[in-house]
Amino acid sequence: MTLEEKIQAEVLKLEGPIVIFGAGGFIGANLVRQLLCYRQDVFAVTSKPFVPWRLDDLPSHHILHCNIIKKDQVEAIFKEHRFKTIFDLAAYGAYSKQGDVELIYETNFIGLLHLLEISSQFAIKAFVHAGSSSEYGLNAAAPKEDAPLVPNSHYAVTKAGAASMIKFYGTIKEMPVMNIRYYSVFGPYEEPDRLVPVLIDRGMKGEYPPLVQPDISRDFVFVEDAVYATLLCANNIQQIKGQSLNIASGEKTTIRDIASTIKDIFKINADPEWGDFPNRKWDLKEWYGDASLVKQLTGWQNETSLKEGLVKTYEWQKSYSKPLYEKKLIQDKIRHKLSAVIACYKDEQAIPFMHKRLTDTFTKIGVDYEIIFVNDCSPDNTNEVLQKLVNEDDHVIAIEHSRNFGSQSAFLSGMEISTGDGVILLDGDLQDPPELIEEFYKKYQEGFDVVYGRRVAREGNQTLASFYKIFYRLFRSVSYVPIPLDAGDFSLMDRKVVDELVKLPETDQFMRGLRAWVGFKQTGVDYVRPERMFGVTTNSMRKNLSWARKAIFSFSFVPLELMTYLGWSLTAFSFLAIILQIIMYFVMPGNPQGVTTIIVLILFFGGLQMLGISVLGEYQAKILEESKRRPKFIRRNIYRKNY
Repeated sequence: MTLEEKIQAEVLKLEGPIVIFGAGGFIGANLVRQLLCYRQDVFAVTSKPFVPWRLDDLPSHHILHCNIIKKDQVEAIFKEHRFKTIFDLAAYGAYSKQGDVELIYETNFIGLLHLLEISSQFAIKAFVHAGSSSEYGLNAAAPKEDAPLVPNSHYAVTKAGAASMIKFYGTIKEMPVMNIRYYSVFGPYEEPDRLVPVLIDRGMKGEYPPLVQPDISRDFVFVEDAVYATLLCANNIQQIKGQSLNIASGEKTTIRDIASTIKDIFKINADPEWGDFPNRKWDLKEWYGDASLVKQLTGWQNETSLKEGLVKTYEWQKSYSKPLYEKKLIQDKIRHKLSAVIACYKDEQAIPFMHKRLTDTFTKIGVDYEIIFVNDCSPDNTNEVLQKLVNEDDHVIAIEHSRNFGSQSAFLSGMEISTGDGVILLDGDLQDPPELIEEFYKKYQEGFDVVYGRRVAREGNQTLASFYKIFYRLFRSVSYVPIPLDAGDFSLMDRKVVDELVKLPETDQFMRGLRAWVGFKQTGVDYVRPERMFGVTTNSMRKNLSWARKAIFSFSFVPLELMTYLGWSLTAFSFLAIILQIIMYFVMPGNPQGVTTIIVLILFFGGLQMLGISVLGEYQAKILEESKRRPKFIRRNIYRKNY
């Protein structure tokens, strides 16, 4: 039988429904595709809300979205589909670019725990977990499965721990589970920056890429052999449950060997240029395996030679890889996580609508997201509404403040805990339409660091709207930074902008002014600001004047300059008036002197002095407030869904 026929036979033996967690990865995608060649009760699970580039040509009904870190999501898809055969290929940290240490442990250990615990509640037939030869760590030269594990990276630690967990569930709890330790698997759909795809890409051009020391060794296994081994393990689970098995060719292949094979395939005339050993603490010079046990227990052995595997990969790569890799580059470029921060005060009725409209918008533009509601000590039932949302949707985080600190502090509170690549600020009354985020995001993808909403018109009281327009133009004319016209807090800001805003020390913050002050590449998107959907505005004339004072005295010295110019002008005028009075005394000695004029002048200059003192007082009050160094806000609680 050919390898393809053997794979088909093993696929048909599996009991369904079948699920593959981590199906968006290299081995996972190959396994999914092989399974779908021969049966339809197959489900590919990805952790992202979009379809990964390796799977985006598959029928959508075969693809599920579930993050194994989140236990409720795992429970939900198991209850709906009642899987019988589980392949767990979900992992994080295998590549040097995957450096989030907490996520390594959460995915590789806690995620596996969730899968095993929930699987134990169902009558599963087989659970195959993808381990790694990295589990051996420093003991990497052809170790047998019972050799000591000496992990030398966080990824290796978690994989070694996962192997122990599998052993516990397989031997003590007698579940049909086992662990596969893959060596250097290669073939179609591998990451384009890995050794084999790069060698083939450069080989097609008749050249070599820069290479490390020639004597570094690896154990290469073609992906079809790895898939066949995975299927064999699932069908022989009762004989191997609780065990870890090496999937390796058993051959020590050096970089010189693979370079020589590439030279033979592509008829390269030049010799490779050798460099230093890569500067990675977890990497090893000798790394190859012993697959005798898996052959003994399942009959598997590596069937595809290195050259044959490279040729197959080359045939795929020259025909299919370019458009796929271009999709990957596009996905890597445009897939972001966005954080929406909503300041809430008396917005109890609007919050559910805000949540739905934000969710619909984020889903439409295909991003990962979180929605952070900040309850700024609202006197209504906002807190109860938010707790309900938190329990229903794991994308929602709710912050409760100890008292009302104002919308600017509410925004800052949410920005501080946000984790998105971009952060969106919105008022909770739905006057900032969430659907406009789609336009913001397009500008963000074009390279703008800040995209703000520009209110070209307002619904409602047009007299008040006119005053707003006048104020923005006055504010811009007196500010020492270029303030965008008609722009409120509604905006999308890149993470680097948010980080700079959060670091600013001042207590009395005016966010839209600070957003302009920090600079970066900014642009606006026009929109008509609707009226408040529910209730009445919480802004009064006094509050509006307070906003105006905060803006001007935070970003302008013009009031002080005007007092200076006015003081000099009136001093000069007074000096001239004195001279005129002396002249009049001698020219018209009998002319009566006006008491009324004196009283008016006293009132005028007294009022002017009071005005000057009040301007100075505004600046002194800001200095006093900043000198106290009080916190900008105090959180009473942060609500997240418990997993």
